[in-house]
Formats: sequence, structure tokens, C-alpha cells
Amino acid sequence: MIEWGSFLAVAVASLVSTAVVVSLYSFGLRFRGLTHPDARTGEQVRPAYATVLSYLCFALSACAVLYGIYLIVPFFHG
Repeated sequence: MIEWGSFLAVAVASLVSTAVVVSLYSFGLRFRGLTHPDARTGEQVRPAYATVLSYLCFALSACAVLYGIYLIVPFFHG
């Protein structure tokens, strides 16, 4: 017999966690792409805050993926 309440809880948790990881990664790409032309040279430069936010989003995304692997692999619970 299937426990539909538990099934629904797992389905919702997987959808939410997937959306969070994908959003974090895409925000990281977005912040990495923030550039503006330098006033003196005209070259494209990235502000420091964009670089920090980019790496922060990538790190949080990687942490979420590693935590998911930790939850799935029973060897780590031993």
C-alpha cells in the first residue's frame, strides 16, 4: 500500500530542492555576467560584488548538491 501523504511530501521536497539548486546556479551565472565598460579604457569589467555573489551562489549550489549526495548514499551514514 502506498502512503500518498509521504509520497507527496517527497515529491514536493524534490521539486523545491531542485528549483533552489537550479536558481542558485543560474543566479551565479547571472552575477558572473554583470559587466560594464570602464570609463578610461572602454574594456568590460566586472564589479567586485558581482564576483563575490557569483562565487557565493556557486558555493551554495555545490553545498546543496553535496548534501543531497550525503542523504542518498548510505555509506556516509554508517
